[in-house]
Amino acid sequence: MTDIPASAEPSAPETSTTIVVGATSKPGSRRAIEWAVARAASTGARLELLSVVGGAVGAVGEQEVVQRAVDYEEAFLRNEAAALSSRGIDVTVRVTHGNPTKELVEASADAALLVIGSDHTGGADKHRGPHGTRIVAGAHCPVVVVPDIDTTGRTGVVVGVDGSEVSTAALAFAAAEASRFAEPLTVVSTWMPVVYTGDIAPYPDMYLTDLQGTTEAFAQSMADEVRKDHPHLEIVVHVDEGDPATVIAEVAASARLAVVGTHGRTGFARFLLGSVSTQVLDHLTTVTAAVR
Repeated sequence: MTDIPASAEPSAPETSTTIVVGATSKPGSRRAIEWAVARAASTGARLELLSVVGGAVGAVGEQEVVQRAVDYEEAFLRNEAAALSSRGIDVTVRVTHGNPTKELVEASADAALLVIGSDHTGGADKHRGPHGTRIVAGAHCPVVVVPDIDTTGRTGVVVGVDGSEVSTAALAFAAAEASRFAEPLTVVSTWMPVVYTGDIAPYPDMYLTDLQGTTEAFAQSMADEVRKDHPHLEIVVHVDEGDPATVIAEVAASARLAVVGTHGRTGFARFLLGSVSTQVLDHLTTVTAAVR
């Protein structure tokens, strides 16, 4: 394991200000690094670029191969850190080898935020590559997943709410993010009628109208709670019929950031997310933060 300070400046405590970035020399990692750098520059946070060389199985001659890979990643991150330090970013570099999921989850224990990249490109290519759902499920802090999508010019934060404790935490995170950058916050909630089969009469209009109205009232009450702490924040309530993950992804397609809530897990269950957060992470349309 290599730990390389990129600056002689004293750094802030990791427990409150550090942004850990899963950083590698691969192209898919570039947008994650850029997102984290912009965040660090705007907030004054300390940045840790962490590269994990995986794939070791104990084969003959493997140690030499691993060391070459570690040296390559270290050289790459040294150059990245030197450039960032010249811009006033407080940054350190760490390169290790092992299970990337395990190493990143462990690193998140002392982080304010964990940022990872995805080679997901959106559009018709909706299932390309890993999206870090196991890392998100096991992480000890909010995780930002950055897809390989150009979000230049986008503005606004979108958050899905359903009244659960985790969605309340996601709403608080999203509101703080939108307020920090003076951007609008869109609160999304959805409803679906009872599903039935067979030759039954259409849903009564009053039933569908009540579902819409009840959900709107709920979402508006969530927005009103946010306004108590962020009185100047522009908040838009978006309520629609449909699958929550689908609606969130569609609304977030023009936003700078989407936020979803996820449950913390232990043991094997830590690698299983709720269906909504899983689907959103599997169909990324923008940078997405998962908050528990």
